[in-house]
Amino acid sequence: MNPYEKLPEKAFWKLSVSSKSMFDIEELWSPKFKLSSKDKISTYGSCFAQHIGFALKSRGFDWLVAEKAPERLSAENAKKYNYGIFSARTGNIYTTSLLKQWVEWSLGKVSVPEEVWEKDGRFFDPFRPAIEPDGFSSKEEVVKSRNEALRCFEKTILDSDVMVFTLGLTESWFNSSFLYEYPMCPGTVAGRYNPSVHKFESQSYEKAKKNLALSLVMMRKVNPELKFLLTVSPVPLTASNSGDSVIVATMHSKSILRAVAGQLAKDKDYVDYFPSYEIINSPCFKGVFFEPNLRGVNHVGVDFVMKHFFSGFGVGSECKKSSLVGKSSRRNMEAVCEEELLDAFGKEVL
Repeated sequence: MNPYEKLPEKAFWKLSVSSKSMFDIEELWSPKFKLSSKDKISTYGSCFAQHIGFALKSRGFDWLVAEKAPERLSAENAKKYNYGIFSARTGNIYTTSLLKQWVEWSLGKVSVPEEVWEKDGRFFDPFRPAIEPDGFSSKEEVVKSRNEALRCFEKTILDSDVMVFTLGLTESWFNSSFLYEYPMCPGTVAGRYNPSVHKFESQSYEKAKKNLALSLVMMRKVNPELKFLLTVSPVPLTASNSGDSVIVATMHSKSILRAVAGQLAKDKDYVDYFPSYEIINSPCFKGVFFEPNLRGVNHVGVDFVMKHFFSGFGVGSECKKSSLVGKSSRRNMEAVCEEELLDAFGKEVL
């Protein structure tokens, strides 16, 4: 007699993987806590987090969007101006330190920087550089919009039953003088890069874990019932400043984030982990869920991830709103990813 004799089918690669069609693989996760259609669920993080919000809404769940688009905006323009992408108009929150920064600012624990970027008479928010594609009309408008996003971010902390956060990157850019972080390197989406001020950091496991743990604790202090569902984005890095191959840098970054998310889920009864990263990247799925660029996740992959997500809660995977399944709706559901803009700086070899 040994422990392996009592293990279920899902514990064995041959029984649960190689002897099945990849579309028949099951029991990839067992949720630590249940979700119901009455729970208020907020979503933030890297690009892939957006698919979870859209999927929740399409299946009749209460996806909490605290910062809504003006009524006059069409659905296409609302997306263009980053409304309804996350629960507040934060833009992508790629790193755990960026999440901590948003939590500290929104809860008034740290003063919000006054930095604003200007280009050709238009003004940009360094902490949401792509939120207004053509920039704001004034510095005051930038600050007003930023403060509204912070107010709405705080509201989602206070009102949510569950927050879904998707970890995306460990590579980050900081202002070395004031020690705050930018979601993108200045001089890429907007702003001007200053090598004496703007410093790159590839964050360690210890730092990523500490910042995420502190973020969760701060939010639980103001909302003691708040639970967290962590995921890791399966989307590779667009570019890496680490000095390594982008392939190596991607695996390094994702491995750290996967370990961080998994450890916190083991340590905390109010934290769970959903394996979207594994569903897309595991060799048993043969890379079929990626677009031809081998970076973007195609809609079949997104649907497959959501099937496993909702089946864990005993909910069917079908959309309840037929308006979300057409081609135009597919376009509106495509992820908004600021990091993709780094492609423009790659020089092709002729």
